[in-house]
Amino acid sequence: MTANTPLRALACAVLMGSAATLHAEIRTEVIDYTVEGEQFTGYLAYDDSISGERPGVLVVHEWWGHNDFARDRAEALAREGYTAFALDMYGTGRQADHPDDAQQFMQAVMSDMDVAEARFRAAMEVLQNHETVDPNRIAAQGYCFGGAVVLHMARRGVDLAGVVSLHGALGGGEPPEPGTITARIQVYTGGADPMVPPSQVAGFVEEMQTAGADFSLVSYPDVLHSFTSPAADDYAEEFGMPVGYDEHADQHSWQGLTRFYEELFGTGRQ
Repeated sequence: MTANTPLRALACAVLMGSAATLHAEIRTEVIDYTVEGEQFTGYLAYDDSISGERPGVLVVHEWWGHNDFARDRAEALAREGYTAFALDMYGTGRQADHPDDAQQFMQAVMSDMDVAEARFRAAMEVLQNHETVDPNRIAAQGYCFGGAVVLHMARRGVDLAGVVSLHGALGGGEPPEPGTITARIQVYTGGADPMVPPSQVAGFVEEMQTAGADFSLVSYPDVLHSFTSPAADDYAEEFGMPVGYDEHADQHSWQGLTRFYEELFGTGRQ
């Protein structure tokens, strides 16, 4: 999760308003936006060689905060033909280097889901208003904390075509009424993830079935939490966390979510 490429250094250096850089055909913008008087900073990526509007995908970061991992996933989605916006749920500059700080940042958001929804909707509006985006074709994907966020947005009936949760918590608050969830849902979870135990997985499946949601769930045997993040092994070593990167689960889930978007929107690259 180091910002060591020329592209990233340039993008991070120009934070006044929105800055744009060009790398091959992928164009990126650092975008500052405001939610209820507080500043947030997101990162938008799209393929400049594609003409016209295309679907947009929101990327919600892990509990560490808006960082290079989320930005890299946005760029990868841009290469698939989407405009992607790695949003910010914590506020400009709020990134954690220690699990205690990450926990505090996460709890501050998840303790008030009205605040979480307001921040999510504000970022969604930024994406919808971008000139490359069809505002009626929006999906969201999230990692860890972000996976829980996108599922909560689906439960709340936010107008999304689909959501993808990757190693996110699956428990919810008040179960949604049947018909509330309109987004299609994909979930990828680790079978050995102590943060998302089998009882939570079973409860989620029952909740989705009762709500009449269109969902699918993939569980990877022997795979830990944070399986898509290459930095997970470092965190495990440094902090003794039960997390770990898994190349197969990472690649398989990526292939699955890109097929999911192709089904939702009719195509990937255009």
